[in-house]
Amino acid sequence: MSVTASHSTDRQVTHIALDRPETLNALTPGMRDHLIALLAQASADPDVRAVVLTGTGRGFCAGADLRGGATGGERVAGDVSRTLRLGAQRLVGAVLDCEKPVIAAVNGTAAGLGAHLAFACDLVLAAESARFIEVFVRRGLVPDGGGAYLLPRLIGPQRAKELMFFGDALTAPDAERLGLVNRVVPDGELDKTAREWAARLAAGPTRALSLTKQLVNASLDGDRATAFAAEAAAQEINMTTADAQDGVTSFVERREPRFRGR
Repeated sequence: MSVTASHSTDRQVTHIALDRPETLNALTPGMRDHLIALLAQASADPDVRAVVLTGTGRGFCAGADLRGGATGGERVAGDVSRTLRLGAQRLVGAVLDCEKPVIAAVNGTAAGLGAHLAFACDLVLAAESARFIEVFVRRGLVPDGGGAYLLPRLIGPQRAKELMFFGDALTAPDAERLGLVNRVVPDGELDKTAREWAARLAAGPTRALSLTKQLVNASLDGDRATAFAAEAAAQEINMTTADAQDGVTSFVERREPRFRGR
């Protein structure tokens, strides 16, 4: 199966673009696995310090390609849950677990798994024309791809249920008002803004950002004692990095720090 996601790395930022515009970038299994591999590569590469994820054409991502991924044969108990574990859930987990900050630049419709892919990112920029749709209920399906985990943490259970129960399209400004989007920009400024934000992240203390991401993502899943212990451990680890040492030294020397991502 041909891969339909392009990527490049420039100035320590990896840019990933979903590239099936004729299907609003619906995800095939091969495309999904390629994204997971690219995120893993970005995590492991010390010369990558931020990631931007976007789509080509009119859509960001219309979700899973149900037609392209359909298979014949008898379905037995466990097939669906296995497919989700190894597919949609693994993709969303790859974004959440990526050691570098990930920016979603949502250029158009983000539906179903496509919406959850965006919401899993650390920062979400949306073009004015973008829309977010919890499309599952329209097909008589339960939300998957981590939706019931992500949305209540972002906007609370009542708002999450409203979106999932009705499946109405949410405009970019409404998504920003609810807290699902960091900023809405004119369509023509989306790429420029994403590059500016990514450049700022790439110039930052990469290991500190990674540890901060881990702390925030885990904060709602445990109690205060666990969160405080994790915070102390993260600070202990981070103080061994060259960036933290230069950050402290630069304060004493009254100069700007020179972060190198190490």
